[in-house]
Amino acid sequence: MEWTFLIFVALLLLVLAQVWWRERRRRRVRSQATAEYMTTALAQQREAYAQAQAQLEALFNSMTEGVLVLDNAGCIQLYNQSFQRLFNVSGFVRGRSLKEAGLHPDLAGMAGRLESEKTILGVEMTLPGEPEQIVEVNAVTAFDQKGEPQGATFVFHDLTRLKQLEKTRQEFVANVSHELRTPLSLIKGFVETLLEGAYTNPTVATKFLRNIEKHANRLTFLIEDLLTISRLESRQVNLNFQEVEMSLLAKKVLDDLEARAGEKQVVLENQVPGPFLARVDADRLQQVLFNLVENAIKYGHPKGRVIIGGRELPDQKLEMWVKDDGPGIPPESKDRIFERFYRVDRARARDTGGTGLGLAIVKHIVQAHGGEVRLESRLGEGAAFFFSIPKA
Repeated sequence: MEWTFLIFVALLLLVLAQVWWRERRRRRVRSQATAEYMTTALAQQREAYAQAQAQLEALFNSMTEGVLVLDNAGCIQLYNQSFQRLFNVSGFVRGRSLKEAGLHPDLAGMAGRLESEKTILGVEMTLPGEPEQIVEVNAVTAFDQKGEPQGATFVFHDLTRLKQLEKTRQEFVANVSHELRTPLSLIKGFVETLLEGAYTNPTVATKFLRNIEKHANRLTFLIEDLLTISRLESRQVNLNFQEVEMSLLAKKVLDDLEARAGEKQVVLENQVPGPFLARVDADRLQQVLFNLVENAIKYGHPKGRVIIGGRELPDQKLEMWVKDDGPGIPPESKDRIFERFYRVDRARARDTGGTGLGLAIVKHIVQAHGGEVRLESRLGEGAAFFFSIPKA
């Protein structure tokens, strides 16, 4: 009986031990699973946080506007790459004051103003350098939930390009106004003189009418050139690309200008090799050559020479040039020679006529063909205009 009871107790203890062991094992597995889940979740959260941080940083640095964040002590807390580029920041400047970082002195003054004004909008600042840059600054004080100031945020918008475009627009309007006013004033003067009685003198009347016709034609050419360059700049010109023998096109241009060259006893030479096939718009390239040769005749020496030449380039392009043996172009004018209405010698340009748009039209036509135009010149040794075009 006692043995039976002992065996029963032993079996009961064994069963309880197995149950305890299984429960312990289950708890251990559950604890490991929970730990693994927590580790995985934490890793995923860290990865998501790092990815979000990377995205925010990429977005922050891709902004075209410069951004600068100051803490409550006026020290640099954060800035993006656009700010670094605008202010030429080199090295690590976080934690430094604006003065210690060597930034523009006006920034410290604006930071001081924010203590009382809280918001500053539309302040223009000129940054030193080559070229000089102009930025618009907007700044605001940051507050916490209790309304206490916690620093400031500055946003910088680069206005340099807009200012350049505005300056170009103003110069363009001024130049057009001048170019239109001059022939209109002359035409008006001749008409008034005729109406006052000069029309009764056939010799005087004929002379005046011829001058009126000349200046009316000048206005017509100016308007046509303005429309041409406007269409070229807005890319509204559809080029008719075809295979063109450039030596024949050069001959046609020289034939058209032969009479004008004869007035100054200028020799015209066609040195374009044949065959010299290009894939271009024939009418537009004829305009390019005409403008360049006409300028060479106009501004070159009497009894001089004007040469059209060409050669093949290694990158499936052709290069052509128009050379003269005139007085040449001064170095300070080389970078501006293709600007609209730019003239090396304004007094001489008025005497020789022209709209001042010829070389600008040349540049835009060549660029529309995927080419480039350049000038080589030395004072007293003439000028050579080179341009590249696609090979057929």
